[in-house]
Amino acid sequence: MSRTDTSLGARLWNKVPEVTIFFWIIKVLATTVGETAGDLLSTRLGLGLTITSWVMSAVCIVALLWQVSTKRYNPVPYWLEVVLISVVGTLISDLLVDGLGISLVITSIAFSIILACVFAAWYASERTLSIHTIFTTRRELFYWAAILFTFALGTSAGDLMAETLNFGYGPSAIIFAAMIGTVAAAFYLLKLDAIFCFWVAYILTRPLGASLGDYFAKPHLAGGLGWGTINTSFVFLAAISLLVVFLAVTRIDRTVSGATEAA
Repeated sequence: MSRTDTSLGARLWNKVPEVTIFFWIIKVLATTVGETAGDLLSTRLGLGLTITSWVMSAVCIVALLWQVSTKRYNPVPYWLEVVLISVVGTLISDLLVDGLGISLVITSIAFSIILACVFAAWYASERTLSIHTIFTTRRELFYWAAILFTFALGTSAGDLMAETLNFGYGPSAIIFAAMIGTVAAAFYLLKLDAIFCFWVAYILTRPLGASLGDYFAKPHLAGGLGWGTINTSFVFLAAISLLVVFLAVTRIDRTVSGATEAA
């Protein structure tokens, strides 16, 4: 092992969970919370986009330090970071669109380019984008950078389809769910590359969750169910908490040693 690898914190265990049905359920729930909690903090509580963005970014960094400091996958810090980074990704998109007046088309394109650059840098450095070998700090930082911009991109893309293109929140959620189903079919039936399918599906779950969040929280006049951001956020956070406790107890989403798999 090189000195660089050592300085970047080589790990013995993979730092992310196995991709099971629980992974995708919590991911969608987390993205929904990212949409509603961002609106709750910035609008309902009156903090404003700028203050909310700074506060949540600071909390997200603290949680990231906790996650990075662990020696192997732990569902509590891992999913806490996913929820927080979902909120931050949403706020980044909203800050650019609502705060600076940049169009959703431009932000969607910009986040797509940034995400492609993160993947390119990750692959150039590690020669893989697999989440089954996240056992060094460098790989983990690439992983979380990719996660952040999938959330930002998904927020812009979801709002673009639901609002700018006037599909509405419910129909947008159905469209994105159908796209995820298509990716799953391509993986299972056509044997498309697993890593490629994972990241495409991961990106698509963000606008799916954002559309669901808006559908539950928005008033009836805006095409939603009228739950409000408070009720929606707490219901979905409660569901996430129960699932994380279940995973922590059962350990059914623990992966094999990243070093062993790489070898």
